[in-house]
Amino acid sequence: MKNFPKHCSTSLNKSKIINAFLIILTAGFLSTSVYSVNSSDEGMRQESSGYERYILTPEPGPEPRINGPKVFGARPKSPFIYRIPCTGERPIVFSAAGLPAGMSLNGSTGIITGSVPGESKDYEIEFVAENGHGTYKRAFCLIVGDTLALTPPMGWNSWYIHYNRVTEQHMRNAADAMIESGMADAGYMYVNIDDCWMKKRGDAPYRDKDGAILPNDKFPDIKGMVDHIHSHGLRAGLYTSPGKWTCANYVGSYSREEEDARKFAKWGFDFLKYDWCSYLPRGFRKKDYARPYIKMGRLLASQERDIVYNLCQYGMKDVWEWGARTGGNSWRTTGDLGLKKGKELPGFYYIGLENAKYHEYAGPGAWNDPDYLLIGWVGDALVGMGEGKPTNLTPDEQYSYMSMWALMAAPLFFSGDMEKLDPFTLNILTNSEVIDVDQDPLGRQGHIIRHADNQLIMAKPMEDGSLSIGLFNLGEEEMRISISWKELSIDGEKTVRDLWRQKNIGAFNGKFSSIVPSHGVSLVKIY
Repeated sequence: MKNFPKHCSTSLNKSKIINAFLIILTAGFLSTSVYSVNSSDEGMRQESSGYERYILTPEPGPEPRINGPKVFGARPKSPFIYRIPCTGERPIVFSAAGLPAGMSLNGSTGIITGSVPGESKDYEIEFVAENGHGTYKRAFCLIVGDTLALTPPMGWNSWYIHYNRVTEQHMRNAADAMIESGMADAGYMYVNIDDCWMKKRGDAPYRDKDGAILPNDKFPDIKGMVDHIHSHGLRAGLYTSPGKWTCANYVGSYSREEEDARKFAKWGFDFLKYDWCSYLPRGFRKKDYARPYIKMGRLLASQERDIVYNLCQYGMKDVWEWGARTGGNSWRTTGDLGLKKGKELPGFYYIGLENAKYHEYAGPGAWNDPDYLLIGWVGDALVGMGEGKPTNLTPDEQYSYMSMWALMAAPLFFSGDMEKLDPFTLNILTNSEVIDVDQDPLGRQGHIIRHADNQLIMAKPMEDGSLSIGLFNLGEEEMRISISWKELSIDGEKTVRDLWRQKNIGAFNGKFSSIVPSHGVSLVKIY
């Protein structure tokens, strides 16, 4: 099991992490009383068109509610920017008790800026949000040390909607939309360019006089773009390859890693996706798979800012076993989800089931990455990086998709069109209680309890001692799916809460059961 960094006193230590994890290691089957999660329930909001009639998530109330991670990692003396995610009627007045010296909070925007303290230690902070409807307080632990991404990163990536059409204006618009849509209030913070921002092969010169990479003509002011993203309290990310050329045949970082890492930091980027693509140097051997990632990882760690490091290596050579040793904060465990066409189920199920095998390797600062959330208005990689269109996933499949990613503590990166967000897609993306499952500071990836007879049950232990459970129906007809307390190594009366509807179902003793629609899910918390 992975070694976890220590948290503030309000979080769990390593022994409690292990004890909590042990309760999900057995499997079985029993029938029980029934709770229905059918998509035709009367409790669903009935809107005028499209998928809006399937919305389950209640709209946030006017009173403030602070969301996002409870723990956050930063390296000593790095520049710091953080926007307190908070729903509620604006204006909201923010304050923070225990904020370290060198950091300041804008009480109107909730944006914290400044520098991380030079001493490696835990800083226990209390955020407060207040408006005319009430006051909300939330503990926040800033852990200054060597580990970033103590909870899975959340944000947006340009690839599956803009592909090689991506422009600087797309990125600026995405940052604006992250604020205006409320995604930032739910905890999304990274706005990331994928491939195709640099010069294309044949469009030399590729680099400036200092050897650093040049953006193409669609990015006339990349530093200004990053500043725009930061002005919202958000963070900016970008992409390159250790090869000479990226996957889309744009210039990569091969032999110029040092110059590029320095340039990325100078521009102000906070996240790097490093994609294998064309990396096959002369004399390459299988044991060298980690080599380019180690090199870039060391360079990023030496920069005077925090850059979260995402390895895009498609699971080759068991990357989950060594990704953390390169300095990686997450690593792709499979091929591209957008290229996965399932025979009986949508592709995300197969990608998710593969990713779920490696649960023991995930934890704070080091996450298995099953690829992006491809819902809403999204492109089609199977037709050659085509223009966007509405997803062909059913509402129940989209609930299953988000539920599975949350239970697996996956990085949550939406890759659809930020300028065409609709109420149903936002209902999937911004449910605070579902996101809390993903962002739980215990940092355990959910474990498969059962996968048989068109049923999948996953369980994720939570910091507060509860369990988040997903009952997935993989079949073509609705079915009853049951879970017993014996299977979960718990006993006594427990409260069960429906996380998508954000309401308690009731008290149960010994077992719980749901009628789950085809390709749907019952996502509950047992406590």
